[in-house]
Amino acid sequence: MTVHAQSPLLNHCPDSLPASAYFDDDWFRREQKAIWAKDWVHVGRLNDLKPGTMRKVTVAGQNLILCRDRDGTVTAFHNTCRHRGAELCSADEKPLGRLITCPYHAWAYATDGRLVSVAHATPTDDFRKEDHGLFAVHVKEWNGFLFLSLADEAPDLLPDMGLTALDNWPMADLVTGHRLEKMLACNWKIFWENYNECLHCPSVHPSLCNMVPIYKQGIMSASEAPDWTPEAPTGPVLKEGARSWTVSGNPCGPEFPGLTPQQRANGFNFVTVYPTMFVVAHVDYARSVSLTPIGPEETKLTIEWLFPKETLAQPDFDLASVTDFATTVVLEDGEACEMNQRGLKSSRYAQGRLMPQEFDIHRFHQWVLGRLAAAEV
Repeated sequence: MTVHAQSPLLNHCPDSLPASAYFDDDWFRREQKAIWAKDWVHVGRLNDLKPGTMRKVTVAGQNLILCRDRDGTVTAFHNTCRHRGAELCSADEKPLGRLITCPYHAWAYATDGRLVSVAHATPTDDFRKEDHGLFAVHVKEWNGFLFLSLADEAPDLLPDMGLTALDNWPMADLVTGHRLEKMLACNWKIFWENYNECLHCPSVHPSLCNMVPIYKQGIMSASEAPDWTPEAPTGPVLKEGARSWTVSGNPCGPEFPGLTPQQRANGFNFVTVYPTMFVVAHVDYARSVSLTPIGPEETKLTIEWLFPKETLAQPDFDLASVTDFATTVVLEDGEACEMNQRGLKSSRYAQGRLMPQEFDIHRFHQWVLGRLAAAEV
């Protein structure tokens, strides 16, 4: 096959990751240490963490607390008291006052992690409070999304489209109108592989292919066609008459005023932040999908639909007309991912081959392998 030099298609069919990468306990442990314990991991929306709140979260198997004090400052720490290691917060979420107080022996910490009181204990002169603050975790906010990193030195946050990709949307001001959590019986990488190709679209996503006609060809953009050239004309992305990903194709509320003509013509704008999430920004709302590896063969998906407050306040606002479309697609993807997980455990399957259209999967595999290699140097 000969394609244009600017085509994204691969010029060969590379091997996939080995089958063991998707169910081996040791491989999963290495990924937790090399990827999930070093990169930024999405843990929720800032506007869903009210001032004066402490929340228990898990990142790379580590038990953490995410705190927002009464002034709105966000901090995060390992969920362990420096006295004898008791859990500081056992509830999923609880009120946070002026101090973080251990429920076991009442050691108390300021919301910036400093040890303030050892309660009824009487330490000797060799004990220094300043040496026994909470173990801090890096926190970053981007477009209203909160991220944590367990790394000693915080890495850069690197969305695939750049940090400014969503600047034309009022992302930080959007509020959560609906949340869906889904447990998938598959490895987290299988989810990303499914996300990164559309060869499955014609057989798995009938409603999505109707909304985005080019998906019927098993490709995500015109440039993925084997006969594509840069001079080829481009048509509308969504089906005729559609403006957004809703059941009807109509916007669910006023369109965002700051979008460029191209962003409006796209109909949907994807921004990916490996390994933790992607955001889909439409002309009228946005959606985020984040994943949490629970084990080698179990992954939790969290999908959140984000709207302007004014849209949610419309007297005739129909939430289901927005959420039903993407929910259908997510459930279809979930079934496909679980089917993939079950099949690759065959004793005869050692490794697969990628097709030219799976160039983004190949890049993802190289990203994973590079992270693992860097951690083992």
